[in-house]
Amino acid sequence: MKNVLHIDTVGDYLNLRKQEVLHPLVGIVDFENVNKEGYENKNYDAFHYNCYAVFLKDAKGCKMRYGGKPYDYDEGTLVFMAPGQTIELSGFDPDYVPKGYAILFHPDLLIGTELGKKLHSYSFFSYSSNEALHLSAKERKVILSLLEKIQFELEQNLDKHSKKLIVANIELFLDYCTRFYDRQFITREVENIGSLERFDVLLSQYFSSDKPQKHGTPTVGYFADRLHLSPNYFGDLVKKETGKSAQEYIQNKLIEVAKERVFDPSKSLSEIAYELGFKYPQHFTRLFKQRVGHSPSEFRNLN
Repeated sequence: MKNVLHIDTVGDYLNLRKQEVLHPLVGIVDFENVNKEGYENKNYDAFHYNCYAVFLKDAKGCKMRYGGKPYDYDEGTLVFMAPGQTIELSGFDPDYVPKGYAILFHPDLLIGTELGKKLHSYSFFSYSSNEALHLSAKERKVILSLLEKIQFELEQNLDKHSKKLIVANIELFLDYCTRFYDRQFITREVENIGSLERFDVLLSQYFSSDKPQKHGTPTVGYFADRLHLSPNYFGDLVKKETGKSAQEYIQNKLIEVAKERVFDPSKSLSEIAYELGFKYPQHFTRLFKQRVGHSPSEFRNLN
């Protein structure tokens, strides 16, 4: 990437789109109000954000299909950006004009608030753009109503209630996004099951190969990468479908394999530990005892 535009403040983005800055820490853009001059991105290959940004991208007539079934999610797509993330600009038609909305807020807005304490729990800020939230018509109305409330507050004279009301509506906005993502996981159940089946196959293949000795015990990121998912989205998918975290799921499989291998008297427990990817045998022993209730040697003698 040659030319990266750094969006360090909310004002940086609003100025780019030739919009008035009503508040230094939060702003909303309605792309219907952005003239041609505000779309000039030709000098940039990417945007790097140092604030939070959520884009409602309207894509009329773009029917979605999940699990072989059509769904009416052509009213809009929500894409989330967190501080420190970069979005590349590529593959656009030269005459492409964005439609929809953007809301940006700086982390400083949330200092001392309950939302600031729990913002890390909104894992969709770390999803890839291809894992965006696809809204139904009803869901889109909810999102737009909350953007309208925030914009209303931005247009008032600042008073002692302003920050509380703005932050409360941003929190409600994100809580609804969490609900809608849960719906999307259910909607995509057939596709998700396919991903979990591939995950199981990859997990078995990992332990039957020499990868543990070369790369260590398997990580969530390793499997997410092979399934072409972001680690956070993959972790949430596994949690929604199995009730277990992806790390816990991997460890369960590791313990299953370990139990089988502990039965082999021709191998020492240290050899088994190294085969499973542990750098130090005592780490294997500690995990095995935590999950099984007996050390590997006790388990071997019991059986």
